Amino acid sequence: MTTNPWQAIDTEQVLFIIDAAHQVEEQLLLEWLNNTKAQSGFSGTVSHCVVPIVRNPEDIPTEGLQIALQVSEETLVVPIRVVWKTMLDDVNSGPKWRDLVRGNPRRPGLRRAQCILDADPSRAFCIMGNPATVQNLTERYDARRSISPVNVNLADYVAEQASLALEVAERRLRGSRYKVPRQVSKQVRASDRYKAGIQQIAKTTGESEQELRHKALTYFKELVALPHNFWQDVAGSFNRWVISLGYEDKLVVDLEKLESYRSIVREHPTALLWTHKTHMDGITIQSVLFENDFPPPHIMGGINMAFAGVGFLARRSGAIFIRRSFQDNPLYKLVLRNYLAYLLEKRFPLTWSFEGTRSRVGKLMPPRYGMLKYVMDAIEDSDADDLHIIPVAINYDMNNDVKDYAAEQAGGIKRPESLSWFISYLRRMRQPLGRIYIDFGNPVVVNKEAYKADPLALQRTAFQVGVEANRVTPITLTSLMSMSLLGAAPRAQTIDELSENMDALRDWSRTRDIQFTSDFDDVNQQRMLDLIDNMVNSGLINRYDEGPETVYAVADDQQVMASYYRNTIVHHFVSKAIAEMSLLEALSEPGDKLAAFWREANYLKDVFKFEFFYAPTEQFQAGIRAELAHFDADWESHIQQRDFVANLLRSMKPLVAHCCLKPYIESYRIVADVFGRLGEGETMDEKALVSAAFKYGRQAYLQRRISSKASIGEILFKNGYKLLDSYGLVAAGGSDLVEKRKKISKEFRVRAHRIERIRALAMPNDLD
Repeated sequence: MTTNPWQAIDTEQVLFIIDAAHQVEEQLLLEWLNNTKAQSGFSGTVSHCVVPIVRNPEDIPTEGLQIALQVSEETLVVPIRVVWKTMLDDVNSGPKWRDLVRGNPRRPGLRRAQCILDADPSRAFCIMGNPATVQNLTERYDARRSISPVNVNLADYVAEQASLALEVAERRLRGSRYKVPRQVSKQVRASDRYKAGIQQIAKTTGESEQELRHKALTYFKELVALPHNFWQDVAGSFNRWVISLGYEDKLVVDLEKLESYRSIVREHPTALLWTHKTHMDGITIQSVLFENDFPPPHIMGGINMAFAGVGFLARRSGAIFIRRSFQDNPLYKLVLRNYLAYLLEKRFPLTWSFEGTRSRVGKLMPPRYGMLKYVMDAIEDSDADDLHIIPVAINYDMNNDVKDYAAEQAGGIKRPESLSWFISYLRRMRQPLGRIYIDFGNPVVVNKEAYKADPLALQRTAFQVGVEANRVTPITLTSLMSMSLLGAAPRAQTIDELSENMDALRDWSRTRDIQFTSDFDDVNQQRMLDLIDNMVNSGLINRYDEGPETVYAVADDQQVMASYYRNTIVHHFVSKAIAEMSLLEALSEPGDKLAAFWREANYLKDVFKFEFFYAPTEQFQAGIRAELAHFDADWESHIQQRDFVANLLRSMKPLVAHCCLKPYIESYRIVADVFGRLGEGETMDEKALVSAAFKYGRQAYLQRRISSKASIGEILFKNGYKLLDSYGLVAAGGSDLVEKRKKISKEFRVRAHRIERIRALAMPNDLD
């Protein structure tokens, strides 16, 4: 807001740095100074220097300022600027198409600025940044030079500080979402840490430091984002438009929790790690933060997304595009690591999808450590304090990417990202997809000193983030309905059977403090019906209403898609599913049933180690005990009694093992059967196994050896291969190995049979 700048001046000499892009702004600021000076009665010495910072904050001309600073040390330096208020400052407004042609309305050119003043002078605000004396600036400049000689001379430093002070003042009018770093490449390259890294690489590779510094400029240009207020506005409008193509405009966000994290981002180096389910994830997280005036995070993604148009906009709204592979490029690593360290030191938050692309089956998979490791290493080397990681769970009523994921899991080839691909993607978004839900977990704090001393700190951190993201993932109507219908498949369910089963799952979940979306509230009954219509219209489920009762079933060719939605919540039910399967093992044990129960529970935990996150063994077992205690507090004491196990299992409504574990057991059975057919000295690599498993899996489905196409998938087969490899059953061997392969194949067939027994118990007619 326009104020009297003279009120902050308590010296006899003052130098105004006039940040003006052209003559109109310069004249406006000079008139403001003259008019307010007359009101204040200031009688000291006044000088000024025009420094057009707004033209290019990354490269500020300072020749005139260098001369102007030849004044006494007591002179107060005051930066001033014109802020042009526009419709962009209104809530939920954005740039118009004409702004892309005419330029940033917040930085109007000479003629446009004059037209604005002639039409509405109140749209021009004159602001000032925090002042400082020449002595104070000189002392700060000398201190900076002793640590990192970023600036060539005092004038460069003063111009940089004036730019920062004016941006802080301008953000008071515009909002926190416009906080962006300036002169990043210059700052990083001047740091002692970066210079030491260059020297070390030169010693290792034999290249000269000059050659390395020159080569690094290409990496800086490729990596460093160039966020700009105008393009942030464009990106904000674009993100809102993309979301509105298929989803309801109002995102469902825990605003209270988001607000509580504002101080964390302001005071600590922060990373927001979100679960990846669709290409909409990045758009959604950016839109939520932008709309709520949150400091803009630098979003990190693969360089494959930097295609024409989207890459230009994303880079200018804060995106960092990273090469998919750079393990053998120490110079690229050095640039990336120092860039991330700089951003974290300056409290610019980072955000990325921490488990890569492995969530294409719906559930949260064990994360890849690459990007998390670079960020944690950057914190270790930096002057920043402990890293605060905020887990974010993004969930959707319906996901437009699932068709592509299903095709890929069935062996299809992923279409590479490009502008034409993106246009096609947006076209397919034009259908009712429901709502988007954003939930935040408790921060995971990475202690720098502990990280240095603990070689397993990276894995523990990733595990904690995954567990926390799982915890705050809510159950959606689509996911729960998919889980119920898949559990009953191929049998259809009446609306009463479906409602009864979903109510039982809801009641069970509520007693475990599992979150639900608001769609389950009684007042939202109509929304539930509307969402069911969307699922029917999309072809995900079939509805037959020409008989005496309306029945629902997963469409025959949509089992893989339905399993995607089911998998987004399956982690909530895994412990109960393992308990049910372990009770069947105990039921078949003639001896110590309790020992058999725990043997099976621990075995299943290990079998699915490539599929799910688990707590440590003691906590895992405590969770199993607590689950069964809901049905019988003294179950461990009674388990040896005759008929107790069978009665306990029947009482454990709702039964879920067939809903949760069937596709994993069936897919692993396929992998084990493929290896079980190999002879002595025979083996196959992962690629060959996946190919053979697809062929055998399709045959097994036609023969109904497996019950669902959802059990035929590339990631499932790869995880099955990893499991056999971890048991030493992949490498070629003799007759003993052949027998071991056949044995594990039989074990999976036994457990597949048990799954069918639980499914039979779960069917309403069989429980009567």
